[in-house]
Amino acid sequence: MNKFLPYGRHVIDEDDIASVVEVLRSDWLTTGPKVGELEKAVASYCGARHGVAVSSGTAALHAAMHALGIGPGDEVIVPAITFVATANCVVYQGGTPVFADVEPDTLLIDPADVERKITGKTKAIIAVDYAGQPCNYDTLREIANKHGLNLVADACHSLGASYKRRKVGTLADLTVFSFHPVKHITTGEGGMIVTDGEELAARMRRFRNHGIATDHRQREAQRTWRYEMVDLGFNYRISDFQCALGMSQLRKLAGFVERRQEIAFRYNQKLANLDEVKRLLVSENVTHAYHLYVVRLRNNHIRTSMFKELRDRNIGVNVHYVPVYLHPFYRNCFGTGSGQCQVAEEQYSRIISLPIYPALTDEEVARVVEELRLSLTKIGGSENNNEGKSWS
Repeated sequence: MNKFLPYGRHVIDEDDIASVVEVLRSDWLTTGPKVGELEKAVASYCGARHGVAVSSGTAALHAAMHALGIGPGDEVIVPAITFVATANCVVYQGGTPVFADVEPDTLLIDPADVERKITGKTKAIIAVDYAGQPCNYDTLREIANKHGLNLVADACHSLGASYKRRKVGTLADLTVFSFHPVKHITTGEGGMIVTDGEELAARMRRFRNHGIATDHRQREAQRTWRYEMVDLGFNYRISDFQCALGMSQLRKLAGFVERRQEIAFRYNQKLANLDEVKRLLVSENVTHAYHLYVVRLRNNHIRTSMFKELRDRNIGVNVHYVPVYLHPFYRNCFGTGSGQCQVAEEQYSRIISLPIYPALTDEEVARVVEELRLSLTKIGGSENNNEGKSWS
């Protein structure tokens, strides 16, 4: 049987392993020099002034909401299609996520719906660079400035991407990255926020360390044992050996992104003749980082059958994502339900994510496409679903 091809996978080499081992043999396993090195390196890569490394992308989102002062009674607009952490981080602070619809051809947050959802309680917008494509940041910035809102980029999918020749990390007040193993670079688990705001960075550094105002280096320099907890924070620290892995991975980021783009190009070519499959559109003014390669099928019946068929053929397709407000927690706690974001619900019913990661070979890409074609033939997509009629 052919080997299983997951939708995403980390790539670790001997340089990565050696970098981690070096730290394991050092005097610092956590809160040491590698944390600051990774912060500076990622911030420099993006063109931002400050980086704050934390234990996960979710922790990074939570720290961003804390830094912006989100609290009870505040609303934050988020896209309907995203991982749940984008909305959960608002709830952690006692705020209310308000779900905006997405654009049908990209699944990026729809700026027009964002503006429709703004109220007197709105404090921020979180834009998600779905699948690795940057959002329409010029329009979102214009809306944010018009209404006095903060703009946050959930760029957990888009490290290495750009918008109008500006790197992701310079397009919002705060930009959040994830270093989970399926992302562009990994620290095992980990995340980072980059920003030009010095005070925002200081708030997030306190927040990741229990809300304590000074770290051990500052206390050592001051020759004091005394510290003060000034905020209610969390232990969201990241270890030095994780950051050593991140530094090693960062040196390979350009190659990782380039390979993802090559795979996407091959998919684009090979899927062009399959009428039942449509890829998401890519704007002319962006560089796509392709964390995910998402295609749309004609309807939910085909998508459901296709998922099972491809999984049976050891192709690890997935679905990204169920509209967040349809999850039981949000239905039960916020009274959300079907019909809130019609484009998101319609597109969710048809999307499926194909394998994409730097170690995926050209032969494996061809195998994915062939198995998809065979699955379509088996489930009779064209016969049962109005072959020849246009759809979008």
